[in-house]
Amino acid sequence: MILATERLYLREMNQGDFKSLCKILQDEETMYAYEGAFYDIEVQEWLDRQIARYQKWGFGLWAVILKETDEMIGQCGLTMQPWKDKEVLEVGYLFQRIYWHKGYAIEAAKACKKYAFETLNAKEVCSIIRDTNTASQNVAIRNGMTATDSWTKHYRGVDMPHYRYVAVLEKPLDEIIIRKADVQDAFALCKISEEDLI
Repeated sequence: MILATERLYLREMNQGDFKSLCKILQDEETMYAYEGAFYDIEVQEWLDRQIARYQKWGFGLWAVILKETDEMIGQCGLTMQPWKDKEVLEVGYLFQRIYWHKGYAIEAAKACKKYAFETLNAKEVCSIIRDTNTASQNVAIRNGMTATDSWTKHYRGVDMPHYRYVAVLEKPLDEIIIRKADVQDAFALCKISEEDLI
């Protein structure tokens, strides 16, 4: 197990999850943002890609398991994704349609964002979402992310505009250190002395 929430736990996917993965990736409505359902070979490639990510990075999209039934109901996790001229750390999520609108996506996505900041020590994490996928955009917003830029990806022969929603790690006030030299520089810039403030 990688992490757990109130109703879910997340673990690495394996070959035994193929059929559960098919329920997600071979559903036309679920996969509309990917221009349609996957064939078996595409599902296997997707699974192989996650396993390769676990080996390379130590993370990837994980199986989301409903504690109540021990059933895999979706996938959520962290991946490195190309964005313009760089690679960015992304929180991704995709669930079986029968489990939509129950709060599972945001529950898992929040946990993954926290994992990125606290375990991976990331300074920034994002979700890259197709412009037509308002449901996933709403999850990103509820996950404390803000739309920052856009980029058109080319996938399955189609140009797909995407938005990047970003969350930046903010230090608590008690961790912010103000150096005396910085304060003195600021005083000098404003042409005031410490005595003027007394």
